[in-house]
Amino acid sequence: MSSLRDAKVEKVAEIKGKLENASSIVLLDYMGLTVAEDTALRNEFRKAGVTYHVYKNRLVKIALNEMGYNQFDDALNGPTAVAMGSDDIAAPARIAFDKQKAYKKMAIKCGLVDGKYLDEEGCKTLSTLPSREGLISQILGLLQAPMSGLARALAAVAEKQA
Repeated sequence: MSSLRDAKVEKVAEIKGKLENASSIVLLDYMGLTVAEDTALRNEFRKAGVTYHVYKNRLVKIALNEMGYNQFDDALNGPTAVAMGSDDIAAPARIAFDKQKAYKKMAIKCGLVDGKYLDEEGCKTLSTLPSREGLISQILGLLQAPMSGLARALAAVAEKQA
């Protein structure tokens, strides 16, 4: 009996380690997805660098409670999958909401970003954030706009004088 308990303690420690290393977490209800849809969902997550696992709810609940989060207790009922992102904070939520629109079967339960609990609406808001590359391109566009405007103005003045 103790070997079973030891195995569960090890699994909780593994889950806790993965949750602590993730910058964002989204809990999903995947009930009703076909194998093909679940495989496509896993592939989308994998392409974005997001890990996607199905753990026993009780073990996830213990891991989260050990980390000091008890807000997830109500969400950890029924079939639950955990999507964890590390590079792009918004990736798990963005992919989950995109697939939710496509499949209409799965549901986003809640999430966690940088130690803050997010309900479904918070996850939806998070999903609207652009990716890291998108943010960088927006910033570069903002930085480049004054310089290109100045260059156009100088070129126009030079043409008038010529």
